[in-house]
Amino acid sequence: MDTLRDKVAVITGAASGIGRAIARVLSGRGAHLVAVDIDGAGLKDLAGELGGGGGASVLPWRADVSNPDAFEGIRDAALQRFGRVDVVVNNVGVLTNGLPDDIPVAEWQRILDINLMSVVRSNAAFLPLLLERGSGHLVNTASFAGLFTYSYDRLPYAASKAAIVQISEGLAIYLRPKNIGVTLLCPGPVLTNIAAAVPTFGGGSRLRTPGDRFQLLDPAPLVAEAILRNRFFVPTHPGVVDELRRRVDDWDGYIDYQISREPH
Repeated sequence: MDTLRDKVAVITGAASGIGRAIARVLSGRGAHLVAVDIDGAGLKDLAGELGGGGGASVLPWRADVSNPDAFEGIRDAALQRFGRVDVVVNNVGVLTNGLPDDIPVAEWQRILDINLMSVVRSNAAFLPLLLERGSGHLVNTASFAGLFTYSYDRLPYAASKAAIVQISEGLAIYLRPKNIGVTLLCPGPVLTNIAAAVPTFGGGSRLRTPGDRFQLLDPAPLVAEAILRNRFFVPTHPGVVDELRRRVDDWDGYIDYQISREPH
């Protein structure tokens, strides 16, 4: 994809955090947006901020992505308004907090339904469109937590993000020969409000981070460049590559290192 101007991008989780930042950047480059979120007030605010800027349009669409029929409605609304979809950003993500023995099965189901199955449902709705046209780009937001384990306090979240890593790599192998790009966005600590209302279980557990060297960053500009350059792996900090090498070189030693990082 050589330009974002007049392309149509569907972004889930667009009302705040990473999704809102991506919406701003893509709109600033001339893309029309279908901004999806469960937060109707946040979407209205986003549409007011971006609507009409540089000729780009914003269609705010309130939806619960855990609803099995949500993406059919999003797809139909996008086609009715813009006639096409070029970019799909699967960005929705929710956290939970608790020790592994305290988080109930129902919470695992909730997290996986939102974080993982929303991507599956998105693919079911949008992949046929992109394949029929023979062009387009997918962006899936995973996490450092899906690449390497530094915590045990959010295992449902980490498991969902690890699954997104695998889905994205498989899709890239399948879709790149068909002229459809796939980007795997892996944020570490970022400027987002994902942890603003995290459910806790069993009294909760102190949120462990990947490390102090992974400072807060804004990944949105990286996403725009990845779409234009058809780049797959987009971590928000280059140091994650060294971390992955360190783990694969001595996995047992890496687990011991993570155990030693913080008191229990």
